[in-house]
Amino acid sequence: MGKLDGKVAFITGAARGQGRAHAVKLASEGADIIAVDLAGPIDYVPYDSPTPADLEETVRQVEAVDRRIVAEKADVRDLEALRAVVERGVAQLGRLDIIVANAGICIPETWDAITPQTFAAVMDTNVTGVWNTVMAGAHHLVAAGGGSIILTSSYAGKKMQPFMIHYTASKHAVVGLTRGFAAELGKHRIRVNSIHPGAVNTPMGSGNMQQALQQAGETNPALNGMGTPFLPTWAVEPEDISEAVAFLASDAAAYITSEHLSIDAGSQYF
Repeated sequence: MGKLDGKVAFITGAARGQGRAHAVKLASEGADIIAVDLAGPIDYVPYDSPTPADLEETVRQVEAVDRRIVAEKADVRDLEALRAVVERGVAQLGRLDIIVANAGICIPETWDAITPQTFAAVMDTNVTGVWNTVMAGAHHLVAAGGGSIILTSSYAGKKMQPFMIHYTASKHAVVGLTRGFAAELGKHRIRVNSIHPGAVNTPMGSGNMQQALQQAGETNPALNGMGTPFLPTWAVEPEDISEAVAFLASDAAAYITSEHLSIDAGSQYF
C-alpha cells in the first residue's frame, strides 16, 4: 500500500531532474502521473535543454513501478496547451488530486547584464508558468473534493540568489502565489504549499552554466559565499526533494497549507 494509492498527479518539467524524480517517487507511492515538459530548446539558458528522449525515460521509469503515465510536450507559458494536456490526462486516468508546478529556468547574470528579454523569459516561465499550471488543473481538484498543490520556489525565494535578480524575484513571487491560492482554495479542502530547495544535482548545472556562474561571481566575490549550507553536503539529489513533495502530497500533511518548506541544508541562513 502506497500513501498515494488511487491518486493522480500533474507534474511540470518532468523530463529530468527534480521533475522526473517527483514523478517516479509519487508513482512509487501509488499515484498515476500526468507529465509535461517543453523537451526542447530554452531561450537564453546556459545549460543543456531537455529532450524528448528525456521525457521518454521518465515514462519508462514510471511504468517500471507499475503505474500509468500520460506524458506530453508542452510549454508552461502556454495555458491552453497545459489545459489540453490535463484534460486528456484526466480523461484517461479518471481524476486529478495533486499538482506539482516544478518547471523553471535559471540564468546567471549581473544586475546590469539582464536584458528585457532574459527578464521576461525567467518571469514568464517561473511565475506565469506556475500560475498557468495551477489554473490548468485546480478545477479538477475542486471536483475531486480536495487535493494538494505544491509549487517549486527556491532558497532564493526566502533569501536571494546572487547574480540572479530575475530568478530571485520569480521565486519570491511563487511564495505570493502559494499564499494567495492557499487562501482561496482552502474552502475546497485544497492545500497549497511551496518547497524551497537549495543546490540540487540536476542537468541545470550542465553546459555553460558553471562558466556563467563563475563569470558573474568574479564581478563581486564577496557575494560568492552566500547560500553555503550548514550541513556538510553542498548539493542534494533530486530524490531528496521528492521525499518532501511526497509528504506534502499525502494525508500525512492533511492540515499543512500556505507553508514554505525549505530543503536547503540551511543555505538560506548563511
